[in-house]
Parts: sequence; C-alpha cells; structure tokens
Amino acid sequence: MDTPLNDTPSANPPATVTQPLWDAPVRLLHALMALSTAGAWLTAEADGWRAVHISFGLTLAGAMVLRLLWGFVGTPPARFTSFVRGPATVAAHLRELLAGRARPHAGHNPAGGWAVLALLGTGLLAAGSGWLAWQGGEDWEEVHEALANGLLVLAGVHVAAVLLTSWLARDRLVPAMLTGRKAVPAGTPPTRVMHRSLAVAVLVALLGFWAWSLGPTSPWQDADTAAHGEGRHHHERDHDD
Repeated sequence: MDTPLNDTPSANPPATVTQPLWDAPVRLLHALMALSTAGAWLTAEADGWRAVHISFGLTLAGAMVLRLLWGFVGTPPARFTSFVRGPATVAAHLRELLAGRARPHAGHNPAGGWAVLALLGTGLLAAGSGWLAWQGGEDWEEVHEALANGLLVLAGVHVAAVLLTSWLARDRLVPAMLTGRKAVPAGTPPTRVMHRSLAVAVLVALLGFWAWSLGPTSPWQDADTAAHGEGRHHHERDHDD
C-alpha cells in the first residue's frame, strides 16, 4: 500500500535530498499539454491553420486523458492519491508558504494538486467543446471560446504560482519537471522505474498522429480546403455584385 507523499506541512520541515521523482511519462505529458495549449491558442484565429488547430486540440485531449489514467496507475508521485489533499491541508500550506516556512514537497504541493485537477478538467472540456463545434454545432463555438479562455487564465495562474512557490519555498519546480529529479523530504522513497520506454511509445504514436492529421486524408484537411473555397466563392460573388 502506497503511503501519501504530501502530508500536512509542519512547522519543522525535515531535511531534504535531491533524487529521482517525476517519471518520463509525467514529464512528456506535461510538456505536450503546455505546447498544445500554446499552439492551439496561436492558431485559433489564423486563416488556413484550422487543421493545425484541431491537431493541437486533439493532442491536448489525448495527453490529458493519458495523464488522468497515469494518475491512477502510474508511479506513486504521479498518482492523485499522493498529492490531492483536503481544504484544511491546502490552507495550512498557503499559510506556511506566505510565512516563509514552507519547504519542498515530495511531489505536487497541496495547492498544486488542485491546480492539476482544474487544468485537466478545463482542458478536456475545452477540447471536447471544440470538437463539437467542428462537427457543426455552432452553439458550441461560444462555449469553446469561453472554456479556452478559461484554460489560458488557469495556465497563466499556474505558471505564476509555480514561479512564486519556487521562490518562497526554495523549491526548484521547473528544473524538477525537466530533469525528473527534485528536492524532497529525507526518507521519501525515490522513483526507481522511470518508464522511459512508455514515454518513447507515446511520442512515436504522437508523431504518427501528426503525420496523418496534417496529411491529405485527414477529415479536417478537407474541411479547411472547403472553408477556403467557400470564402473565395463568397468573395467572388460579392465582387460580381
């Protein structure tokens, strides 16, 4: 039975050691979610980029679904049971953080755990509403735009909170997510199996998806061409009138 990695913050935090924590799938999926969110935002209103926008949206949805699954069957630090805490623990962590007494956690801190859930939930809703809008549900377009804007706000708050926590708690969160090694309380079991082959398999599947998605056989390529043709037809008709 796995023991929780993040207990309620104490007034006398233990000494810390730097050791392997975040496995390869967690780091890859985190990067894919960040890149997909940025890419979808940049291509949202760009003419001729609908296929790329849809591809980014589907990549985001796929990465988030995999992260949800990994939150139940992955390495102990990746599981939701290791970092999702109740309101009292979150409030205690925030008080210690603001008082300058917080120290690095073994995994996500209590506030960060809820941020992860909020980002996953909003991202999946945004991607789902975007798919419905592309399928012809015009009523979903405004819903999709509102959810996408909400996701951007949450992502911005998340980045700001990571930087602030890194400074106040002297916890190098960004390098940890890049290298997989993090400062944790002494005595925390290290992550011994990093599942690199699984991360490679996900990356290969993603490259295959993008090759197909941007190829001539993908359905959104046809929709992009039709949209351009329709726009050109309307322009020519207006010119004739």
